[in-house]
Amino acid sequence: MTAFVLALGLSACGINSKVERGDLDYENYSAQHIFERGEFDLANNKPSLAAKSFAEVERLYPYSDLTKRAVIMQAYSYHLDEDYEASRSAAQRYIDFYPTDEDAAYAQYLLALSYYDQIDEVGRDQGLTFQALQALRRVIEVYPDSEYARSAILKFDLAFDHLASKEMEVGRYYLRRDHFAAAINRFRVVVEDFQTTSHTAEALHRLVEAYVSLGLTDEAQTAGAILGHNFRATKWYEDSYDLLTRNGLSLEARGDNWLRQVYRQMIKGEWL
Repeated sequence: MTAFVLALGLSACGINSKVERGDLDYENYSAQHIFERGEFDLANNKPSLAAKSFAEVERLYPYSDLTKRAVIMQAYSYHLDEDYEASRSAAQRYIDFYPTDEDAAYAQYLLALSYYDQIDEVGRDQGLTFQALQALRRVIEVYPDSEYARSAILKFDLAFDHLASKEMEVGRYYLRRDHFAAAINRFRVVVEDFQTTSHTAEALHRLVEAYVSLGLTDEAQTAGAILGHNFRATKWYEDSYDLLTRNGLSLEARGDNWLRQVYRQMIKGEWL
């Protein structure tokens, strides 16, 4: 977080701290006084009131030297208040108006957080996750040397893993109900598009289960072979090994199917 966000140890400077918000006539105060009132409210854990003051600086004094800071502080205050839409709007304004400013990276990071902080549950709208990924990628690519890039990378990986988790959740749902084709489609997405996530090993095992149930032994054995090469230390490999051997099958790449292509890519490095 930038230094000006951390330095909130300011007084209300001319605005009595006991004044209720409804009694404060913003137009009778300078940009400096209103801005410092916002900082005072932030320091007292009142982000909603702080955001209102910073917004008034922007509205009443659009050409003030404080206006630029007031916009980014709005984004920060709204985010603390969990008003993510308002935070995103303020952050986007900052990026639009001050794209080369040193705090543009922070504005982009706040914009990404406005999506990211709403995707903590697997069941939430996956559109938010895609938007978070796009915004985080912009932090990483446009501001790679900023102090926010590393955090953006970590959050990007977690959001990416979240998408794979959703595919797994739906795939398991179909598998439990013997809708094998629908389940396979979900697990295939994880194997092909989310290979770097923590869900790949389970997705391969679930493919073994689904293909064995359908009698598609080439696909089942190939999925097992990939598990054997890449995830031998996991319980998913052990479960697949037991399932295949009980059915008289081995863990080897067989046939000419999409998993055989994955096998060539992942094991032999033959990217087709």
